[in-house]
Amino acid sequence: MRPPMKPLDDALAELLAQAQPLAGAQAVSTWDADGRVLQVASVSPLQVPPQDNSAMDGYALRVADVPQAGAELPVTQRIAAGSAGQPLAPGSAARIFTGAPVPPGADAIAMQEDCEAQDGPGGMRVRVNVQPRSGQWIRRAGEDIALGAQVLAAGTRLTPAELGLAASIGLARLQVARRPRVALFSTGDELVMPGDVPPEQMRPGAIYNSNRFFLRALLLRLGCEVTDFGIVPDQRAATTAALRQAADAHDLILTSGGVSVGEEDHVKPAVESLGRLDLWQIAMKPGKPFAYGRIGAAHFMGLPGNPVSSYLTFLLLVRPFVLRLQGVVGVAPKATLLRADFAVPRADKRREFLRVRHNAAGGLDLFANQSSGVLTSAVWGDGVVDNPAGQTIATGDTVRFLSFADLLG
Repeated sequence: MRPPMKPLDDALAELLAQAQPLAGAQAVSTWDADGRVLQVASVSPLQVPPQDNSAMDGYALRVADVPQAGAELPVTQRIAAGSAGQPLAPGSAARIFTGAPVPPGADAIAMQEDCEAQDGPGGMRVRVNVQPRSGQWIRRAGEDIALGAQVLAAGTRLTPAELGLAASIGLARLQVARRPRVALFSTGDELVMPGDVPPEQMRPGAIYNSNRFFLRALLLRLGCEVTDFGIVPDQRAATTAALRQAADAHDLILTSGGVSVGEEDHVKPAVESLGRLDLWQIAMKPGKPFAYGRIGAAHFMGLPGNPVSSYLTFLLLVRPFVLRLQGVVGVAPKATLLRADFAVPRADKRREFLRVRHNAAGGLDLFANQSSGVLTSAVWGDGVVDNPAGQTIATGDTVRFLSFADLLG
């Protein structure tokens, strides 16, 4: 009897339980840390801003010296960003620029649009046309980051904003997780690489290898070091040799195709001869065939051969696994509730991932052909609807939308 299909959430939980973060943190330049995963929390050795500073170009003054609009004050100093002023004498103002330190004694900034500068025989004076409030336009020391505060947690996947934050507290280098080393290959005698054979000379039954291109690109986006083993022939000995070589120096072996139980599917027996393999039937559409196992210290994942099945199983199972190897904790995709401007009147027994895209009315349109072999659906769409098993969809229903932008980031 064929075992029941495994729910997607159960499969992901089992995978993540196997994904122990890789040993071997690396210190890298903050310049080069985009997309890497922070392994050691960053704590601020200073406060940001380091001192009170002006949020506007204008005049630093004492509120008490401007009891009503129209008061005039002599301008006794000029303070630019990067310089420090002298203590502000009572009854005077300081010309100040955005980012410059507020001089001791000043308790407000009057922005220049509310002031009139007058150059007379006694020197520069300023007329303040709007009565200021205490503290206005002053950015307080430490209001962004306090001394000793944790600014970036371990397990953070660094984006440009995080790099800027690290730089703002003086961190020139960051301790990040080692990049996962991934061996990638495809199986199938029908596969041909673009450029090797022109379309008009393709033999009957041959197809171009699309999976190899998008899987490599997806792995690189996740920060992996990828070794491309190419296309392995549909032969048991060749498959075993490729797996043995890949297991020696890689953290993960990723294949597409050949993980079913047909006579030409050699990946399953080859992996079992070298290690162990769990062959799962995932209750998702598209993307039912999936395999996980170990060969020595290397993890093995076998994806379906159909391109959309391979693409979606990567996004929903491989991506969170690879992120967890790097120490990322929050790996679940973020769903948005949106309106379906389409209908799915027949429910499927599997959890469906329907390729859709936003329309001008704020809803979602459905790609007409949801076949697992139609890769154009993933290019046309900007995400998928995560539709539970046994659930129909009526036009106007609220559905769970997963964005490709989030899943590819």
